[in-house]
Amino acid sequence: MALADLQQQAEALADPLSQTALTDVQRARLFAQPLLEGRLLDTGEDAWGHSKGVAAILTGLGAAQSLQAAAFLVYAADFIQKPDEVIARAFGASYGAMVSHTRKLVQIQRAARTAQVGADDRAQQTERVRKMLLAFSRDLRVVLLRLASRLQTLRWHAGAKRACPQALARESLEVFAPLANRLGIWQIKWELEDYSFRFLHPHDYHTIAHLLDEKRVEREAGVQALAQRLRDQLADLVLSAEVQGRPKHLYSIWRKMRGKQLDFSQVTDVRAMRVIVQDIPQCYAVLARVHERFMPVDGEFDDYIVKPKPNGYQSLHTVVLDESMRAVEVQIRTRAMHEHAEFGVAAHWAYKEAGRQGYAGVTAAGVFEDRVAQARKAVLQQLLAWEREAVDQSAPGFEDRIYVFTPQAAIVDLPAGGTAVDFAYALHTNLGHRCRGARVDGSMVPLNTPLQTGQTVEVVSAKDGGPSLDWLNPDFRYLASPRSRAKVRAWFNALKQAQTVARGREAVERLLQREGRTALKLDELAAQLGFKAGNELFEVVGKDEYSLRNIEQLLRPAVQAKPDDERLVVKRSKAEGSGSGVLVVGVDSLLTHLARCCRPVPPDAIAGFVTRGRGVAIHRRDCSSLANLMAKQAERRIAVEWGAPKEASVYPLDVQVEASDRSGLLRDISEVFAREKINVTGVKTQSVRDSFGASAHMTFTVEMGSTQRLPSVLQGLLQVLGVRAARRR
Repeated sequence: MALADLQQQAEALADPLSQTALTDVQRARLFAQPLLEGRLLDTGEDAWGHSKGVAAILTGLGAAQSLQAAAFLVYAADFIQKPDEVIARAFGASYGAMVSHTRKLVQIQRAARTAQVGADDRAQQTERVRKMLLAFSRDLRVVLLRLASRLQTLRWHAGAKRACPQALARESLEVFAPLANRLGIWQIKWELEDYSFRFLHPHDYHTIAHLLDEKRVEREAGVQALAQRLRDQLADLVLSAEVQGRPKHLYSIWRKMRGKQLDFSQVTDVRAMRVIVQDIPQCYAVLARVHERFMPVDGEFDDYIVKPKPNGYQSLHTVVLDESMRAVEVQIRTRAMHEHAEFGVAAHWAYKEAGRQGYAGVTAAGVFEDRVAQARKAVLQQLLAWEREAVDQSAPGFEDRIYVFTPQAAIVDLPAGGTAVDFAYALHTNLGHRCRGARVDGSMVPLNTPLQTGQTVEVVSAKDGGPSLDWLNPDFRYLASPRSRAKVRAWFNALKQAQTVARGREAVERLLQREGRTALKLDELAAQLGFKAGNELFEVVGKDEYSLRNIEQLLRPAVQAKPDDERLVVKRSKAEGSGSGVLVVGVDSLLTHLARCCRPVPPDAIAGFVTRGRGVAIHRRDCSSLANLMAKQAERRIAVEWGAPKEASVYPLDVQVEASDRSGLLRDISEVFAREKINVTGVKTQSVRDSFGASAHMTFTVEMGSTQRLPSVLQGLLQVLGVRAARRR
């Protein structure tokens, strides 16, 4: 059957209208089976067998039916087109999101395993996978699916007697087993450790397994006899106690032997018992009776009820000697403690009890909803603690980050010392601008209160408004995040720019009203003045860096400003149409023009170059453009000289100015030209970032009768504050 036909058949089976009598697990099985049978995963496993194994592991944990159903849908998604859409439509958005996140995490993990091959990169690889699991912990179902899937893969390699890839076994031991421990799911933790131990250290594994098997019959008989004797000893306490032997896992024995340099015969808890009672007082009553009837071993008692482990594990642990003076470990706990130890907090509330109405799409109400939220937050806190413990605490920057929660238990990463304002900006820039108060773990706190890892933060915001300037004052400590400070500065910069533009627009509009030119479009006016848009013109006018006389000159070109009042008035060139004032030696009435590349001015040494159609171009003899032309067509050079100067003759030349960019710079330079009675016919400016910071590069086209006055003009420009260089181009 073709893949498209399988997909069509699977979608039909998944139609909720046609399968209302089936559970989600049954529908998922019917959906996945035709897609998975006969197909292999990248590990070599049969896809259908793997999905059934994962579902069975989750069932053993007491997981909800939605999670068991997902075990089939995740793998079926690899063999259908647009799996997220298909599964969301057939089973609901919650399933679609769960499948999408799980598949994405699988892809990232595969890439992480294959990307790093050197021994030096092993820690980095482990850290990458750990961070990915933490990132996806917003949906804890994804984490549980990955744990169950990895355990099923290791079981398959062991059952098929196939070598397991070292990277996969190492990842299982260094990432997945610690994660299961953090979540308190010891049932999975022990198996992951033992299988990883078997594949990574096969010689040590088989040695310890052989030592255990040698005396297995004797040991099991001894355990059963001791269990019966313990039941008899507890009978007169009038309590309901369940006594059972507890298997010892090979990896824990090997680790204890290596850590404490012990021989196998010195491991005290190869034989172990577990006593399960109803409440905490009964735990201590059983402990007293055990110590009364058996000899306790000094230094081998731990009270994890008074002081639970970080993952919430609670129990009493003691080691005693039996009649043959052999050590036996005894664990004493309540039924609730036992369920927590075996299945973990993740399965206890958020999955086992919540079912379809709890943790995934539809929320439960009342007290139960609060219990589910608290369970989820507890698990996330364990994951965060696990993440921080995994980092080298001596490394720089370890204490530089904190992790806090939103009211919905999403994780927000902030720098150490981060405040509620930083928290708000991390969620959304607009929320940060409107932040006016904060509740931390339900209590109102000042906005500059430093947050601590694990706290829950709720932002109180206004409907509109912006940040306070006080937030940028380092003494007030409102912001610890550079990203938050940048957002606040950007807001005030934008506000200042808007005010400057508005001020400039108002000034330009008043001028147009005085001139009776209100019909003139502002963008067209700006374009005529050399600006790309109206706001660019308004901004320089608002900063008082561009004189309104420039606009007056454009509107009334014949009107000249009085010299005493001049700023930067760009006037029409007096040289236009007046001829170049240059004579071609030996030729009368030949058209000439001054080259723009070098703009010669008397008494510059000049040379002519005959052009096609535009007469003779007059260049300065040191002009680089002339040199290039002569190198190609030297025969077109012609001798020229300056003619007798006409009355009031002027010539354009370019003056280049480099200066530190600042407010009012253009105005101050304009005053120098006005003071020297120099007519400015054009201005080009550019602001750039260089080694000096913000620099302005300006080119002024001015008119002069000769270059004799140029040195005094350049000297005057160098006196302007911030000007670093002034020269003729």
